[in-house]
Amino acid sequence: MIAIEQFKREFQSGLDAMAGLSITDARRAYDLLCARFAPEPPRGMTIRDSAVGGVPLRHHRPSSCRPGTVVFLHGGGFTIGSLDSHQGVAAGLAQGLGHDVAAVGYRLLPEASYADALSDCRDAIRALDPVAIVGDSAGGRLVIDIAQDMAEAPPLGLIYPVAGRPRAETLGPDAPLLSRADVLSAWAAIEPHAPASGPCPSARIEVLAVSRDPLTLPLEHAVAEWRALGARVGYRRATDMLHGCLHARESLPAMKTAWDEFCAALKAAIDG
Repeated sequence: MIAIEQFKREFQSGLDAMAGLSITDARRAYDLLCARFAPEPPRGMTIRDSAVGGVPLRHHRPSSCRPGTVVFLHGGGFTIGSLDSHQGVAAGLAQGLGHDVAAVGYRLLPEASYADALSDCRDAIRALDPVAIVGDSAGGRLVIDIAQDMAEAPPLGLIYPVAGRPRAETLGPDAPLLSRADVLSAWAAIEPHAPASGPCPSARIEVLAVSRDPLTLPLEHAVAEWRALGARVGYRRATDMLHGCLHARESLPAMKTAWDEFCAALKAAIDG
């Protein structure tokens, strides 16, 4: 176990080291940074790569696996993050849900547009016909935007996503590892291709937030709106945790507790 302040220092040091690097080197550094905190894959888990129409996928199949695939969309501010940076998250999700989890290696900005990222994720979802779709941070936003256009979206799992249309007046206070300026900059990059907000992305949604994150306030507003529209929305917020703590969840007790509750609730939504 580690203290949250230790995680904050070590993760921030890794982010600081990325400043001034080329986008290629920054992505590689981010992959290594996230992997430093990730637990080893659970015993008996099978991990294999595939592709759908040129979109890379990575499957994480637990030793005890029920039928049906869960699609996972990784975070990283739309410009970094990969199948490697979030392999620990996808593997943990597969173990917690008891389903094969297919992570999607969608195209990133600035080489591609947000529309390209949406297209890659939609192609994967159409091909896999998932029993649930999960995303963290930027990946959570992709989940919301894709699900709202589906005729009948499956259960969704959203981990500190970019909800609503971020503005300075709608965000919560600055927090370590993710500032209001970071959020607004990422939003400005995708806004030209972000679909108009729909009423509710799914009838069943499970949400995991952290208390120290500017994205939490608009997310809580979105949860209230979805519930008012009749959606069944489970919500838990990890006390004193930060954006990025997902990678170190096995070492941070508050994050571990919230994660386990999130996985149990999403599993119940999938399996009935």
